[in-house]
Amino acid sequence: MPLTNPWLSEPSPERRLDRERLEERILNLLSSQNMCVLATAGPAGPLATPVRYYPLDFAVMFTAAPRSPKMRNIAADPRVSVGIFAPLVGLASSRGAQLFGTARVLPAGHPDRAHYWPAFRWENEHAERGRPLSEPPADTLVVIEAERIVYTEHWLRRENFAARQFWRRSRSA
Repeated sequence: MPLTNPWLSEPSPERRLDRERLEERILNLLSSQNMCVLATAGPAGPLATPVRYYPLDFAVMFTAAPRSPKMRNIAADPRVSVGIFAPLVGLASSRGAQLFGTARVLPAGHPDRAHYWPAFRWENEHAERGRPLSEPPADTLVVIEAERIVYTEHWLRRENFAARQFWRRSRSA
């Protein structure tokens, strides 16, 4: 029987991408998707929540109601994991990332919010809710700056690279 992608049946390579190429692939994934699964842990246990996000470099951000279960969990333990993935057709198209970091809650008026807010496309959500575009929201902004990322892309195997790659924020960043 002919194989569509014979390189998938070969032993998995272990070679690592150089940092620049890995970062380019991660940024491509983050900017080409808009849904993630946010994993939090709180007093009632783990919670995995689908969330629409917006990226800025190696950060993802979203707004949330202050009393939502995910926000209660973040208040109890701000360490989170975020899963982002591209649509899967088969193993060859498998592409995704696990981001690990600390969630920061930036209410309206927080000085760090100005850095992130321009990348947050709030107009989309306002239009969906029938709110006027002349009034930017004052919603709570949650920002997760990735400290480390596990990136998976099986297509890398075609070039003799490991499908799973590892990224860590540099200390100077």
